[in-house]
Amino acid sequence: MKDLMYDTVVIGGGAAGMAAALELEMSGFSCAIIEREDHLGGILMQCIHNGFGLHEFKEELTGPEFAERFIERVLKSKIAVYLNTTVTQFTSSDLSSIKNICCVSPLGAMRIQARVLLLAMGCRERNRGNIRIPGSRPAGVFTAGLAQRLVNIEGYIPGKEVVVIGSGDIGLIMARRMSWVGCKVKAVVEIMPYPAGLTRNIVQCLRDFDIPLYLSSQTTCIYGNERVEGIEVTPMENGILVHKDSFRIDCDTVLLSVGLVPENELSRAAGVELNSVTNGPLVDSFLMTGMDGVFACGNALHVHDLVDWVCEESRRAGRYASQWLQGARPSLEIHTKAGTQVRYVNPSMISPERENIIYMRSMTVKSDAVVELRLNNKIIRSKKERYIQPSEMISFKLGPKDFEAMEVDSKSILEFNIV
Repeated sequence: MKDLMYDTVVIGGGAAGMAAALELEMSGFSCAIIEREDHLGGILMQCIHNGFGLHEFKEELTGPEFAERFIERVLKSKIAVYLNTTVTQFTSSDLSSIKNICCVSPLGAMRIQARVLLLAMGCRERNRGNIRIPGSRPAGVFTAGLAQRLVNIEGYIPGKEVVVIGSGDIGLIMARRMSWVGCKVKAVVEIMPYPAGLTRNIVQCLRDFDIPLYLSSQTTCIYGNERVEGIEVTPMENGILVHKDSFRIDCDTVLLSVGLVPENELSRAAGVELNSVTNGPLVDSFLMTGMDGVFACGNALHVHDLVDWVCEESRRAGRYASQWLQGARPSLEIHTKAGTQVRYVNPSMISPERENIIYMRSMTVKSDAVVELRLNNKIIRSKKERYIQPSEMISFKLGPKDFEAMEVDSKSILEFNIV
């Protein structure tokens, strides 16, 4: 087994991993990126549509163009990159600050030791098994991301008549993409009473192509033997299926866009405590997990709506990790809490002694909403939002001035509510 040693190791070579690694390298620490694919860039390399980079680069880019900006910087740096390399496990002893990362690569087994480990593995798609659609198991059922890879990278068209189940952003984008390559997209079926994707994608991918969107509707069966022949759609009223109004849509292909889940099998196996809502690690104000020296960022921490925010958060994670290596520790932290109509708040703890950037997601669709921050049940700040929906993150910047004249200690709780 080959043994290697670095100050820091980043698992994942997507936007999050590269942004964090560049920050660590700029701070003067040796760094390695471990990536299981044969290229850097992650999922961005198959996202050939535009809309990326408006915040990060102040211009509109495609996914590969966005990724290339970071790849060029990584390749010009001293960061070691290990492609086609899969991490099988990582361990950390309470008696030592050294992390042991076991990997398998084309060159054989490797063990990489590091003082800091940063988790940036991204997320994966939920599949048919996760949502338990009844029916047979014919060919022609794909996740939207797999279909995207087949069309954009491999050059294959998975079918001719398509139905998309779920209105997540990848599904909406693939509805447009399949229309562009000559397929007939029959419908997008969404179980919730509101779309799961960004508003701009509803307009540009569905309305501009006259693709029907069925809200409050559940796919209750997939028909077909060798190949998909159609699906059954059942409307819902107040969360109850109305079977008498069920109808069939004939198709030969079904694309699933039913949510993303942070990729944390490695984290769970290593004993990192995960958030039951996000499925990402619980982290403190340094974006550090409960395991000393192990940090998390990007979609491995919680699923973001824009890659621009992934990069912003990952740079902070790299910066915090470098400060931690230099001995910095938060002297006071308070817990955050998701309150009324808030699905989650990240990070799980913040420091009232310095600036914090906090991300949260709504559980409701609402116009002219107000987000209230309550510290120990006292409102310290409120923010008006013209329109909120679960698919779009809400961010807050909080610093020492927000906590002036407030009694704050380690038992304090900062609660986020939507009213």
